Amino acid sequence: MSASLNSSRRAATVRSLRAYRSLFAALAVLLALPSAAAVEQESQFVFNTFSFLIWGALVMWMCAGFTMLESGSVRTKNASVICLKNIGLYSIAGLMYFIIGFNLMYVDVDGWIGSFEFFYGPSAAEVALLDGDPGAAEAVHGQGFSKMSEWFFQMVFVATTASIVSGTLAERVRLWSFFVFTAVLAGVIYPVVGAWTWGAGWLGGDDGWLAGLTGTAFKDFAGSTIVHSTGGWAALAGALVVGPRLGKFRSDGTVRPTIPSNIPIVTLGVFILWLGWFGFNGGSQLALGGASDAVAMSNILVNTNLAAGAGVLAAIIVSRPLLGRVDLLAGLNGAIAGLVSITAAPDILDHRWAILIGFVGGVICTTGIRFLEQIKVDDVVGAVPAHLFAGVWGTLAACIAGGANFVSQLIGVLVIGVFVFGLSWIVWMVIDKVLGARVSREVEEIGQDVGELGMEAYPEFMLMPDPDLIPDLPEEESAGGSEKGG
Repeated sequence: MSASLNSSRRAATVRSLRAYRSLFAALAVLLALPSAAAVEQESQFVFNTFSFLIWGALVMWMCAGFTMLESGSVRTKNASVICLKNIGLYSIAGLMYFIIGFNLMYVDVDGWIGSFEFFYGPSAAEVALLDGDPGAAEAVHGQGFSKMSEWFFQMVFVATTASIVSGTLAERVRLWSFFVFTAVLAGVIYPVVGAWTWGAGWLGGDDGWLAGLTGTAFKDFAGSTIVHSTGGWAALAGALVVGPRLGKFRSDGTVRPTIPSNIPIVTLGVFILWLGWFGFNGGSQLALGGASDAVAMSNILVNTNLAAGAGVLAAIIVSRPLLGRVDLLAGLNGAIAGLVSITAAPDILDHRWAILIGFVGGVICTTGIRFLEQIKVDDVVGAVPAHLFAGVWGTLAACIAGGANFVSQLIGVLVIGVFVFGLSWIVWMVIDKVLGARVSREVEEIGQDVGELGMEAYPEFMLMPDPDLIPDLPEEESAGGSEKGG
């Protein structure tokens, strides 16, 4: 009985092996066919395009994170304006990048700047393919990805840059003045920086003068400097021109704390940003056409997550000696700082370096918050320390394990910083003279929601005094308050 059973098993095994051999032989024949190469190229085109669109949508969702973070950080009287500013800046950034920004950044870059042509669209081959020309398929597949998928992914990055400025200048910058600056930032300032670097210009190209000087081009994988420091420099220039909020700094030099109106919303915003950052850094691989891209993306997402976690812990640890308390908001900003820090080189292979880079970023951010208070620069959400200071650190830290050259990185940081801060300061000054950069004292006191929009974010909310905390409150007022509160 046992021998018969073993014989049956051997026969079944032989049949299985023969079936597998037949399957592998069929696959080998299929892969040898001329059409197989075309199918493979089309598959790569589809995966690359799909990657751009999905990662781009995830980065777009970061706008919701910025909205939550900012609206929760300000007082309730300014929350509605924050919401309008964020949906407005995303819309303006997208339109300006479509009209002129993308062309300046990527099309026919001559080392300094790209094309001044207006508007951008699909390639001629893509148009022909959609018109039913089957002969255009090969040319489309050879592009590697859809042209407009690339535009979409690049566009959501400029919206992130503009969001940084929004948070710093909250509660006192005029709505339309901010929109005007956003148009200039998205249409000119950011694209010029991008042309110098990602557009294969004079900082980023292998044949650029910086690469010729140092032997290594400027490296910024996903934008620690190109996106985040650019937004930070623009925000710092605006903060200096607009000035601090009323009463933020007392006459004796001490800082008047302004308590966020909704801590849970701020925390939710940071988690949304953390999620969006996976698209920010992972999508910057710019391809998903094979196993190497998939492995690289996996490493990038892990490094991104590790750096953020290390930034949180670092900020919490140093918040007590620096700020006098274990500070939740410092921890939240520490997450962003860790994310910004690793963004220049999230493709490093040793994940332990990501922890170190993120940890130092969290320390730098918390220290930077304290530093700005000492020099009386009012940054409502701590965007300058989290994006500018941590962005500079992350760009330089790309030399540790990311293969960057320190001289190239330092020169790139300085050149971009001088350009962005200088031009942003000029633009803010012009806006201030022509439109007025700051709301009136009356609007700032009553809040921008009522002063500029004629509405309130929380119209049914009424703060009632607690009679137990105010012993001198008359009995009739206490009774009235109890009835309203009940």
